Amino acid sequence: MDMIGFKRYIFLIVMALCSACQQNEKARTIPVDDFFKSQDKIAYRLSPDGKYLSYLKLQGTEQNIYIEDIATGAGKNVTSLGDKRIVFYFWVSNNELIYYKEVDAAKSQSDVFIIDKNGGHQRQLLSSDKSRLKVLDDQLIDNKYLLVSSNKRDSTVFDVYRLNVRNGNMEMAARNPGNIVDWRTDADGKLRLAMSSDGVNTTILYRNQESEAFRPVLTSNFKDTFRPIAFSHSKPNIIYAISNVNRDKSALVEFDCNTGKELKNMYCNDTLNITDAQYSRKKQKMSFVVFETWKKEKHFLNDSVKLFYDNLDKLLPKTETRIFDKDNAENVFILRSFTDRNPGSYYLYFANTGQLRKLSDFNSSIHEAEMCEMKPVSFTSRDGLTIHGYLTLPLHQKAEHLPVVVLPHDGPGDRNLWGYNPEVQFLANRGYAVFQINYRGSSGYGKKFVAAGFKEWGGKIQDDIYDGVQWLISRNIADPKRVGIYGTGFGGFIALNGLYLNQGTYACAASNAGVINLFTYLKSIPPYQKPNLQMFYEIIGNPLTEVDRMRQASPLFQTDKFNAPVFVAQNIKDPGNNSGETIQFVKNLKKRGISVTYLENEGDTIFGKNQESRRKFYTTLEEFLNINLKRK
Repeated sequence: MDMIGFKRYIFLIVMALCSACQQNEKARTIPVDDFFKSQDKIAYRLSPDGKYLSYLKLQGTEQNIYIEDIATGAGKNVTSLGDKRIVFYFWVSNNELIYYKEVDAAKSQSDVFIIDKNGGHQRQLLSSDKSRLKVLDDQLIDNKYLLVSSNKRDSTVFDVYRLNVRNGNMEMAARNPGNIVDWRTDADGKLRLAMSSDGVNTTILYRNQESEAFRPVLTSNFKDTFRPIAFSHSKPNIIYAISNVNRDKSALVEFDCNTGKELKNMYCNDTLNITDAQYSRKKQKMSFVVFETWKKEKHFLNDSVKLFYDNLDKLLPKTETRIFDKDNAENVFILRSFTDRNPGSYYLYFANTGQLRKLSDFNSSIHEAEMCEMKPVSFTSRDGLTIHGYLTLPLHQKAEHLPVVVLPHDGPGDRNLWGYNPEVQFLANRGYAVFQINYRGSSGYGKKFVAAGFKEWGGKIQDDIYDGVQWLISRNIADPKRVGIYGTGFGGFIALNGLYLNQGTYACAASNAGVINLFTYLKSIPPYQKPNLQMFYEIIGNPLTEVDRMRQASPLFQTDKFNAPVFVAQNIKDPGNNSGETIQFVKNLKKRGISVTYLENEGDTIFGKNQESRRKFYTTLEEFLNINLKRK
């Protein structure tokens, strides 16, 4: 053998050894806390003049507003709330902020305060007094008024008020006749649009100026989408809206409020569904539209905006970038970047210089090399629908005969999307293939696909998930004896459904705050959403006329059909949850000899402040899955 042949021989041996090492390499078991760590800094905002940065800073168990001078880096806490939580805050001027202090988490009640950027002149604007308040436009009018909506007059409807931030007085600006479900302002903060609903049909109401009465300009079924984005600056009667009226996929359209007609499609594609759009107040034109395929993508309507994002792509390559806030001059921006394997970081970006300044990591405990790739997949349902989803495989394992956790998303009307998901990565790190399915009824695939899921909870939605599992098994990716299902909210409902509607498919099911009784869920709808009640009946079911179908789809009434281990966790402070029913559900399962793991908590297990509560939940989930999916 000559020297060249010898070197080639050695190289092949080394490569073979490296390949063998990679096959035998095991992923490090990452601590639970690392996946679900509380962020020290969240909710970044910019003052309108772009000179100050604000955020919620966690110090021990306290979370307060922190203000930082962007030029000097000097900063300080401007609130001191002890164990109370700030639900929401925003800048109303270059010197002042408004914040909501939580009073009762279970009832979503908050007191509203205003404070200056140095922490002085704090005063309470509103008391929760069992009502809710929404800010319609965060710009001050005449340096003292905010346009807000509140249900303080009538708990079932929201009227519009002018809130004087100097003295807390509220003056009614528009009285809700009883059927208005949304109000919209123009670029000058004038109340120009409203949306009314009879529960099934939505009507767009318009007026040229605030002295006039609202008049109807467009009525559409709730199955249609018509979402105003912005008023045109040059033509006050023109609005830009996302609409799928008379089409399956949503488009960005220009709409004439005087005639009630579409003037033109600004961007439309028969295969793509537009889900969002961005308008620039400074440039006074639409910037881009967002559409969803297997990830969110942009189509630019403005060359300067495309150049802006091209520059960001060079600075933050191979990441997805989202803008969270910007100053009025559209020069200083707050960004977050991420991938499917990296929770990402927050940055300040200065457009005039092209400079990027890192603010913080979303979760510094996560290392990209240890995370798993989220791959898009699709399959055909039994009735011919194309169903999309994602498959995340554990590191250093062949895609053969793996234990699988099916992770149905919450809903209705939500969807899974490409990006970093701590639950997915946690489960993959524990050796499971994680299967996320955008079953019929999920958003992002058009109007017909959403409507295909109506009244199919416990029906064809369950079939889609079952068909997906069979698709995994047919490709020998899933071990048919080691498939579990876990979800939160409606995802938990789907998980529990699966045990008795597809008996023998799942070795176990886990539900976190899962719906177990559709009748109770519909009763829990708050008073201010009552105008939409008929819509909920159309989507989920009518509790008066479809009793048998809804009972069959409600796990609470089907405990005699369960035959596999169940893990049930519930937030006992959730106003939409009936703790007594959940406890009875658990008791009924145990009476039949079903292995049940039951856990109570007092908050959101993913985003809540209680680290110990999160640790307990995910440790219990890990043990439950390990016993039922791995120890065979």
